[in-house]
Amino acid sequence: MLQALLQRASCSPETKQPELLQKCLKAVLPVCNGQVSAGGVHSSGIETALKKYVCPGTESDFYAPFIEATNIALVSLEEIEVDGMRAPAPAVDMICQQNDMPMHQNHQAVKSTRKPDGVLLPLNSACAPFEDKKGGKKGKQKGKRKDVVNDDKDDKKDDTKHDTKRRAHMDTNATVKPKNLQWKDVLACIEFKRKTDSKKPIKLSPHSSHKVNDYAPTKPEYLPVDHFKAPGPSQTPATQPTSDTAFESSRLTATQPSKGESSSKRKAGHPLQSVAKKTKITPDSDEPDVTVQMGTYAAEMFAANVAVNHLINLIIIDDVMWIWYYDRQGIIQSSGINFIQDLPRFMVLLFALQRFELEDWGRNKNFLPVQVEGKRCHEFKIKDEELGEVDLLLHTSHDERVTHYGLQGRATNVVPVTSEALMKKCGNFQDGMVAKIFWGEASRTSEPEILDKVREIAKVHDSVKGHIPELLWHHKFTNTTSAIRETLGVPEPATGSRVLYILIFRKFNPITKLHGKELFDVWYQCILCHITLWKEGVFHRDISPGNLMWYWKDGKHMGVLNDYDLSSLIDDQGPQGNERTGTVPFMALDLLSAKAQRGEVKHLYRHDLESFIWVFIWICFRYREGVLLPEELRPLDDWARLDAVACGEKKYFFLGHILDHPYPSHVEPSVWRFLVQCATVLDTYAFNRRGQLQQQLLQSTNSADKPTNSEESGSDIDAFLQSFTNTESWAALSKL
Repeated sequence: MLQALLQRASCSPETKQPELLQKCLKAVLPVCNGQVSAGGVHSSGIETALKKYVCPGTESDFYAPFIEATNIALVSLEEIEVDGMRAPAPAVDMICQQNDMPMHQNHQAVKSTRKPDGVLLPLNSACAPFEDKKGGKKGKQKGKRKDVVNDDKDDKKDDTKHDTKRRAHMDTNATVKPKNLQWKDVLACIEFKRKTDSKKPIKLSPHSSHKVNDYAPTKPEYLPVDHFKAPGPSQTPATQPTSDTAFESSRLTATQPSKGESSSKRKAGHPLQSVAKKTKITPDSDEPDVTVQMGTYAAEMFAANVAVNHLINLIIIDDVMWIWYYDRQGIIQSSGINFIQDLPRFMVLLFALQRFELEDWGRNKNFLPVQVEGKRCHEFKIKDEELGEVDLLLHTSHDERVTHYGLQGRATNVVPVTSEALMKKCGNFQDGMVAKIFWGEASRTSEPEILDKVREIAKVHDSVKGHIPELLWHHKFTNTTSAIRETLGVPEPATGSRVLYILIFRKFNPITKLHGKELFDVWYQCILCHITLWKEGVFHRDISPGNLMWYWKDGKHMGVLNDYDLSSLIDDQGPQGNERTGTVPFMALDLLSAKAQRGEVKHLYRHDLESFIWVFIWICFRYREGVLLPEELRPLDDWARLDAVACGEKKYFFLGHILDHPYPSHVEPSVWRFLVQCATVLDTYAFNRRGQLQQQLLQSTNSADKPTNSEESGSDIDAFLQSFTNTESWAALSKL
């Protein structure tokens, strides 16, 4: 990992430079051995600080000595030059800052609170909270638009003034708890844990003299996910790596894809509640597993900026540090570094990070922060063969922005967008446009390609025409997440590799704004669109409230079946239908079993239609006339906080006991009768299905035989839909 980070900070990051690590290890020895004076500090202070670090004490006693040693090292390392390496990045000007204070961020309707022990961030961002505290004022942007390439970026200051500012912050505030640090400014989080008894010192003290040695594996060399405190049910221990440089772990995600089935998806009504539910607490501690803690920090960092490519965080247990690298393909952990005994490698890490530009930290250079009428937005410009230059202004502070909270997967963000170029091409839409930014799987048929097929079907089928999203423009980026894995030698680096897309659509209205007869009509239009597409070879496989939309046309509500990035085509190469796609609270019961989660159940039409039923039930229990009910009146919210199997158990119980639920007074009687009858049909089908599977097991002559999903014919598809449309309540709603 160190080699990869150094190469990224070099003058030729695309060129392999196997000798770079050894060159840098030798170059930092004067800093390690206390021979460098710079910026008003002497590098001998590193050893002094680390001697304090290893003394008896509690976890919080680690913070100040480590931060002091790190910041002295950063000042000293500015003087070190290595052929082929970049100079320190002045636009970033990294410093280590104690935190251990609540940091807040809004995710739709939910406010998160996290407390990382320490952070790496730009010097200006570290100073800002203390300047406010002393009565200073942050610069206020005036006018319609002002570029903010780096928040609070001033004109370049002379070296003396810069050194004075850094030294003053190091002496007075770097080890003081700040208030109101912003997640958007954080470059990396640092989380400490003390395993050694607080009454005893760390076993080995710092050396007074250092030289370049071969890497000595730490114990453990890699940090199991359950190393510290008990993790939640989806955070199982990571297996031992086959590589001695790094290994990949994806245990912190909501779902764990099996080999060849990495297109998994799980949403929650409130994603932060989902995370909190999975992070179990041990009886003797109020802290989750340290890797889960760090995962929540990474999720905050991903959400704070647009289209983040990757993140780097540091976990420190006693005198050993692990680098954790996060991107949308998964997580890569470095082997441990004993930064007390192997100080040169710690210095090389800081040397590399100090030379990182913002894009090296994972910020996407294509999306530039700008201020528009006092609101933070992001600007994206790119050359287009047809349109010349496409200009997008993403209104990322808008209340209607939908962010993603999580680590792995598509990480879809939906943001209101304006564009002069697209307005000239497509006209001015009354409801505006939205940008969909997500990390699609590189090996899958892309959403724009699937929408091409959908548009062809719409030309000959009225049930599809006018009921599909209107893609106005799209762009696929070229960098894939597999590149770092290829560099590190991670096995099967391309498995689950992801690539960034941005798609611009006409904006539609969410189905959750409707109720009663209007809700039923739009919902049924989406069902008719869906069944036509399925028969024509486009398999949606992700029916959820967020994917059912509507708009006005000639005084009528027009339903729209949206979001095709998890869809597949009948002629796609490879396994068909066994990927674990879907959104857990709305997935069919067949797909919520352990067997299905292993990819052993084929996704059929009946599963999508069942999802439509669950969506209708969910909306009716959760909204009153298009307005979200208070949490205490939303009995189904737990479905969004459970893993797949537990959610399936809840839904089985719900079907058999729907009448035990208090009648929702806001639901019209005709709609309530419809819900009950739909639940009865599903319950009957589930009962019959279980009976069929049991009969197959009893009749099997080979103990190794396992029941398999039957294939579906066109008549099977029609029959399953008719089992609902033939009910009295469906007919009654249709006639209203």
